[in-house]
Amino acid sequence: MPGARRPSRAAVNALRTLLERHDHIVQEVDGQNDFGEDQHVTFTEDGEVTGDLVKIQVKGGRSWRRADGYAVPIGDHGRTWADGNLPVLCVVHDPDTGGLYWANATKQLLAARRQGELLKTITISPDQELNDESIADFVAEVRGYLSRYRGNRIIQAQLGEMAGVEFGPSDIVQHHVNVHGEDLIFWQRRGEGFAMLLHRDLDWHPERIGPEHFHPNGRPNLLPGVPVVGNTILSRAEAQWLAACFDAAQRARKPAVDDPPLHTNVVAGDNYVSSRLNTISGSNPIR
Repeated sequence: MPGARRPSRAAVNALRTLLERHDHIVQEVDGQNDFGEDQHVTFTEDGEVTGDLVKIQVKGGRSWRRADGYAVPIGDHGRTWADGNLPVLCVVHDPDTGGLYWANATKQLLAARRQGELLKTITISPDQELNDESIADFVAEVRGYLSRYRGNRIIQAQLGEMAGVEFGPSDIVQHHVNVHGEDLIFWQRRGEGFAMLLHRDLDWHPERIGPEHFHPNGRPNLLPGVPVVGNTILSRAEAQWLAACFDAAQRARKPAVDDPPLHTNVVAGDNYVSSRLNTISGSNPIR
């Protein structure tokens, strides 16, 4: 057996052993059918199969090590890793430490695509170690990401990728396309007294939308013949759509019982949106 095969087998075996020790189901991909994925993993919870399935590319050996962590070349797998019907993770096994380190390859590829970049490698931080202590957090994070591939979350995930936003599972998200073919997204997080408008024509800059932007009867404030919401000039059709979305989401703006209201969107997963909201907060404090 070629010696170069040993690090690869050690990596696959180490990951399989860890996952199976925590009762997750691992199916190995035959080497002759390996096109950028070595294992298919089905997660379990409390002894029950969840149906959440993820693909994993496993690498082993010192050649994947970098000064700031690890890296896995994408090669010609970029399209399938980014656009497949299941996300792909990359896991590296370091033979010197025995550690396993992971990254969400699909998430990195889609983030780079939003920025107009073409990735050649998946980078893995040394802080992203997968072991007995971290596996519960690993499973929770991956299963949370997998939820975007189910039901209405599929649509929200596609809108989020388009706008550079990561919507929460309970967020209310509505989509509108105007007569010019430009996309608008209404975003309401539960418990917040305001919503956000994301507009492709404004480079997805989030515009805070609150009750103060509407007349008592729900119509947006008007300049002479031109609907204006916040700092955004809208067509009448856009304004009517926005008013309808805001009215329909009014119950979501009330905090849940015994749950204090959220005051900012800074906890949003996407740093781009968080920095934009910080800018908005500086000029127009969010209360």
